[in-house]
Amino acid sequence: MIPACRLVDLPRGEAHRLDIDPPVSVFHTDDGELFAIDDTCTHQDASLADGWLEGCEVECPLHASKFDLKTGAVDAPPARLPVRTHEVFVEDGMIYVRLSTAAPNLPPCVAARLAGGVA
Repeated sequence: MIPACRLVDLPRGEAHRLDIDPPVSVFHTDDGELFAIDDTCTHQDASLADGWLEGCEVECPLHASKFDLKTGAVDAPPARLPVRTHEVFVEDGMIYVRLSTAAPNLPPCVAARLAGGVA
């Protein structure tokens, strides 16, 4: 379990990025739901936390790919691969993330950097 932030510090309609490798972001929807997904767009190296949140979908700020926060599925290209989703829960006012054990879908430049190669 990774502590993300206090629930009161994450307003509805906002995201909080966890600076881990690879980064993960927690989204608090306007409806009050919490979701966590890998923060990096699977198309190119861009932070989804910097994107636009609408309903249960986030739009990448770089090329407008859209991802479903519930499933991680791509809702609009140019991305073709989904992002991983992670379990989110709140305990004593703190948001926690339990990371998925699935392999992340990262763009080649990010995957190379994390593997110790040149990006």
